[in-house]
Amino acid sequence: MSQSSTSQHVHHWEVSWAPMVATFGILFALPLAFSAYFVYENTLLTVIFAGIGTPMMLAGIAKWVSETLHEKPLIEGMSPVGLPYFIVSEVFIFLGFFVSYWAMRLSAGNAWPPEGTPEFNTQLPIIMTVILVASSITYHVAEEKYEHNDFPGFRKWLIISIALGLIFLGCTFYEYNHLLHQGFAPSTNAFSSIFYSITGFHASHVIVGLGVFIAILIPAFSNKAHKSLVFCGGVYWHFVDVVWFFVASQVYFW
Repeated sequence: MSQSSTSQHVHHWEVSWAPMVATFGILFALPLAFSAYFVYENTLLTVIFAGIGTPMMLAGIAKWVSETLHEKPLIEGMSPVGLPYFIVSEVFIFLGFFVSYWAMRLSAGNAWPPEGTPEFNTQLPIIMTVILVASSITYHVAEEKYEHNDFPGFRKWLIISIALGLIFLGCTFYEYNHLLHQGFAPSTNAFSSIFYSITGFHASHVIVGLGVFIAILIPAFSNKAHKSLVFCGGVYWHFVDVVWFFVASQVYFW
């Protein structure tokens, strides 16, 4: 085999610090900060974890986006192929939460909800559902604008999607604040533990989705966007939307 043909088959490693930094940033900014505030009620730890995690998460996402825009991947089209495997793994994580909830709910019988559970406002999750569905619709419109190379329209509808996602998160934290003032904390009873776990885990996915949207939006101001990132961001967001239907129907209405 000639030297030229051998050089063409030399393995090339793609090296990036972005995934690890973004992952640790998400760990600090979401579950650790969430636990510090809602479980341990320690404001200082919350600020420390969020202060460490948020810059790391943003730096990792920014680096990752920069690489997708300026560097040619080793294998073209890998992201859309790998995304279903990621979605399936997420489904099983959520399923673990739901199975735990179903086991507690069915074994309790008429004694559900446990003592210490306040009356839930069922209008709020309906409003949140409408908001989240609307955000999926607006992102679909944004994708259509992107396909037609209409970047002003793409940016506008993407910003609307981000705004709706932020409103959804605001509703979540408003409800948490209201319930905590009623003494319904994660440690109150079995239902409170699973309630904050499921809704908090879903909220963390909304935050990650918003981070992806912001990562798409920033280069879009320069009329740049990576097609795979736009597609994968949309699939992920629609997945988060679908999961919310299960969260709302099971936790609030059963």
